[in-house]
Formats: sequence, structure tokens, C-alpha cells
Amino acid sequence: MTKRHVSLPPLAEEGLRAFIDEVDERLSGDEDTCDVVTDVLVDLHGDRDAYERWQSGEDVSPAERVRLQGYDPCNTTLESEYYAEKDEERFKRSKHLQWLWRQFDATPMADNVEFALRFRRMLADHLFESCGENCRFFKGISFTYGHNIEIGDNAVVHDDVHLDDRGKLTIGDRVSISDDSHIYSHDHDVVDQTHVDNYHTIIEDDVRLTYDSMVRAGVRVGENAILAAKSIAGSDVPAHHIAAGTPAKSIAIKDGWESVADPLEDANVDRREERRLDYDLPEDFRPFDEFQRNLTPPDR
Repeated sequence: MTKRHVSLPPLAEEGLRAFIDEVDERLSGDEDTCDVVTDVLVDLHGDRDAYERWQSGEDVSPAERVRLQGYDPCNTTLESEYYAEKDEERFKRSKHLQWLWRQFDATPMADNVEFALRFRRMLADHLFESCGENCRFFKGISFTYGHNIEIGDNAVVHDDVHLDDRGKLTIGDRVSISDDSHIYSHDHDVVDQTHVDNYHTIIEDDVRLTYDSMVRAGVRVGENAILAAKSIAGSDVPAHHIAAGTPAKSIAIKDGWESVADPLEDANVDRREERRLDYDLPEDFRPFDEFQRNLTPPDR
């Protein structure tokens, strides 16, 4: 066992529980999510006095006004807000919760590990499609929406990980995702980069994605497999295999798992097309081409 039990002093534990329980109860109730997020962020950032002065009509500077308005997620935009195929109804709530997650990480309390892990775990129940027991989420994790993520029990996601759920992302039990890893569920066409395909990306039970690794959209990383540091998985990684490189290839089977693992020569198969997700756009949708390029190839 490489970890030891750590606990907060009794009074700190009491305050932590009271705060998290209060936010959890408010998010579970009938209150407008924007109002809850605003209140929590104003207090976490220690800006209650300035906020109340502004709300009462007192003069504030333009910079102060922008800061105070920014606590309300209804006054913000996220990159994923511009995605054409997003589920508008689900995004209304997940955007606000994602804003709370991100702005909490900008507070000093985000570095108090015992407090921060439990606060993010509570938020995960409201933000994700589903989240299992005893998951740990460290600092700087980002999502596309949040509501297309399913995570099993006892998973750990370390610092500065990106979980792209523009498509669908399933993460199993006891998965460990190391710092700076990226897991994608969407991909761009090589000719027309404005065309996006969404996929279901699957990380099965007991997988380890090590430092600065990347899983491409639609890839399945099999049970108990390892993706080596700085590797990019562009095709499926079979269960119990160790994959490394760019693009990643299965280079070994974990010692002791040979009898239940696929042989190395059968690995490295690209099955992403099996996990492509279809989506429809509204009939009145007006696309915005941010690049404005002529995409006609010279040889056609």
C-alpha cells in the first residue's frame, strides 16, 4: 500500500462537511442553478461585500463590475457553447456546473486536497451522466460538456487532464488517468476541419493512462491495459496489453496475464468506426465557418 490515511482537524472537517452538504442540497433542489453557482463563487472568492454593494446600486468600476458579473455563469460563454450539435437542454445546466468546477479551481481552496477532492466529487454527481463511489478528481481537469461522461467506482483523474465528451466517454472502475493526459471523443476531417465526427470512447476497468498520453476518439482501451507516457492510442488497446509509442502499438502483455490476453500479433486493430455516433442539426441551423477557406482540392 503506497498511501496513508490523512484527516483534517475536527473543526475543519465540520466546516467542510457543512459547506459541501449545503451546496449539494441546493443543487439538488428547485433553486435556479445560476443563482446557486453565483452565491457559492462570490463567497469562495471572498467578494460578498463588494457584490452586495454592487447589487444595491452603488457605483463600481468597470473592471470590478466585470469581475462581479463573472460569478454568474449566465454571463459567461464556454468554447463548447459554440458547438453546433450540442444538446441545448442538457447544456443549460451542465454549463453552469462546469463553470462552478472551473472557477472553484481558481480559488486557494482548490489546493486543499482533502476539501477539493470531496467538493469535486460532489459536483461530479450533478455534472456527469453518472459517477461511481470514491472517485478522486484533482486540479485543472477540463471537459467539453460533462453530461456525456460516465465514470465507475474508485477512478482517479490527476492534474490538468482533458476529458472530451463532445461524443460520449465511458471510464470504468479503478481507472487511473495521469497528469496532462487527453481523452477525445470527437475528431476533425483531414480536408474540411469544420466537419466533426463524434464517437464513443471507452476506457475499461483497471486501465492506466500514464503521463501526457492521449487516446483518440472512438478508441477502446481494454481492461487492465497500460498506455505508456507520451503515447497516442489511435487504435484499440487489447485487455492486459502495454501499448507505447506514437502511434501506440502493443509491445508486451502484462506478466501473469498471458493466458487471458489476446496475442500481440492480433493487436493494433482500428475499430473506431464501430463507435461513431450520428447526430442531427436543426433544420434552421445556420453554420458559421470560422476559417473561410476554399476546400476544393486542386486535383479534382
